[in-house]
Amino acid sequence: MDGNFRTSFVREPSGLKHHPALVLNADYRPLSYYPLSLWPWQEAVKAAFLDRVDIVAEYDQVVRSPSMEIRIPSVVVLKDYVKLQKRVAFTRFNLFLRDEFSCQYCGATGDLTFDHVVPRARGGVTSWENVVAACSRCNLKKGSKSLRQAGMALRKPPRQPGAEELRNMGRKFPPNYLHASWMDFLYWDAELEA
Repeated sequence: MDGNFRTSFVREPSGLKHHPALVLNADYRPLSYYPLSLWPWQEAVKAAFLDRVDIVAEYDQVVRSPSMEIRIPSVVVLKDYVKLQKRVAFTRFNLFLRDEFSCQYCGATGDLTFDHVVPRARGGVTSWENVVAACSRCNLKKGSKSLRQAGMALRKPPRQPGAEELRNMGRKFPPNYLHASWMDFLYWDAELEA
């Protein structure tokens, strides 16, 4: 390996981002789909060295120390199963994921914010059942009015999603970069279409 390449590879964060490792639970399913469970290559190498993961697939690139050489892992599987949470945290990200990153009034996908269906000014609470993703235009149009007063309707009623439902929803939104070695592990448990 050329010394200049090695120096830039190790010191430039952009070089490191090109070699993330897909992290699988002990059952060979990703810990999460969206965001996809990825580790920087350094974490994957460290976990392999500490015998916490098995390396399932590797990149062609290697890293070296004075005493060893290791190919950079592209897929690692945890040796111990991590029990996934059943409770879904009420976060802006999870709310947008539940609503498929689209306005629940008009279907737009850009410039999203969130809206209280029953406005807080009218006693509405901040909960899964009362908050939806909304584009800025629809949010401004609705303001603190009821749906009827604003002449608007929801595409689907808001509700609390289950953890498995959100994990499955995440499969619809793959990240911009998917390494070829990951494909066998991302969708093997997806339901096949008839």
